[in-house]
Amino acid sequence: MTTTSPGTEAQQLAPTKKTHGTAITFWQGVAIIFGANIGAGILALPYGARSGGFVALLVALIVAGFLTTASMLYVAEVALRTKEPLQLAGLARKYLGNLGSWLVFAGVVINGLGALIAYTSGSGRILSELLGLPEVVGSLLFFIPGVLVVWFGLQATGRSEQAITITMLALILVLCGWTFFGPGIKIENLSYVQPFFIVPIMNLAVFAFIAQYTVPELARGLAESNAKALPKSIVVGMCATGFLLALVPLAALGMMGREGITEVVTVAWGQQLGSVAYYMANIFAVLAMMTSFWAIALTLMTNIFDRFKWPAEGAPWYRVAALLLVAVPPFLIGVFKLAGFVSALGYAGGFAGAIMSVVPVLMLHRARKHGDQEPAWKAGWISHPVIQAVLIIVFGLAFVYSLVSAFGLVPDGWA
Repeated sequence: MTTTSPGTEAQQLAPTKKTHGTAITFWQGVAIIFGANIGAGILALPYGARSGGFVALLVALIVAGFLTTASMLYVAEVALRTKEPLQLAGLARKYLGNLGSWLVFAGVVINGLGALIAYTSGSGRILSELLGLPEVVGSLLFFIPGVLVVWFGLQATGRSEQAITITMLALILVLCGWTFFGPGIKIENLSYVQPFFIVPIMNLAVFAFIAQYTVPELARGLAESNAKALPKSIVVGMCATGFLLALVPLAALGMMGREGITEVVTVAWGQQLGSVAYYMANIFAVLAMMTSFWAIALTLMTNIFDRFKWPAEGAPWYRVAALLLVAVPPFLIGVFKLAGFVSALGYAGGFAGAIMSVVPVLMLHRARKHGDQEPAWKAGWISHPVIQAVLIIVFGLAFVYSLVSAFGLVPDGWA
């Protein structure tokens, strides 16, 4: 027997309130997944892959993308088997008990804060370069609209993601076309392969794809219109993510080579193409971070409501407190440069990847036995035990890498 928390009751009433709408369309769902993924990860991948090469990066993207999509589809089935609109932490509590709930919550928080720290650092640096402002002011200019959209909830986030995603795609396709048909790319910059370096690349790839925490929000938003659209939106969003995550390193590494790549790729990329391209590349970078910020901050906030049973609606001070918990720590850590851009992503990806691989598998097994209802959609062949085992092994090894990297025990070039 399950009990309904005050926070869950408020979430169930949310669609009737005008302040924070929940209903979203299929394409808004795709945009939320795409926006959550296309953020700091895409800006760090070329730099993180410079030693291993583009081919090693492509292998890592294919493996991480497939396994993460499988994990997201497991979460989708679990959410569709559950009557209450619970977040990941709430689903874990329902099917795995308090320990599972706290592990998932820790995974969501560490992954989310790792990303938001990177956005603080990256956005401040880029806006400082573009506008000639101190980095802390640049970070503030980024955080203010970020927090405002999250305040208004899922519907506002979905609409904002959809609008900005179209702009992002236009910018990046122009930049890639400019690169291919302008300076061009050199095959030797893409053909070298050092498989030894695929391990740290895999960690970044895991982070770049890891958007499981958005799935329960999408399930809540799509349930009002078409629950069967949930798995389709996941697959489309992840395929679009994979295409762009490969396209940007292809263009940047192909043109500049391993020695020319900067930690935030758009800085050197734009400089190589000229002043107009420089502004376009860095505007894309800021927009990419913003869309990811919206998706991650929103799911962090709703998981806080769920985990601590805070009311999600009708209690603005709880909403303010949750937003402060989400925004202030990463802002301070990023501004005072207590964590590097790429290192923050790698550590977060490894830890969250381990949690987000094991827990969805366990939740799927439990939900199939003890779920509340027959789901509108079920994971079929992709939930085969072999795929589940590979998912756990690959992401578990990424977690081990994060641990040894944090203690400086990895080989030269891996850190």
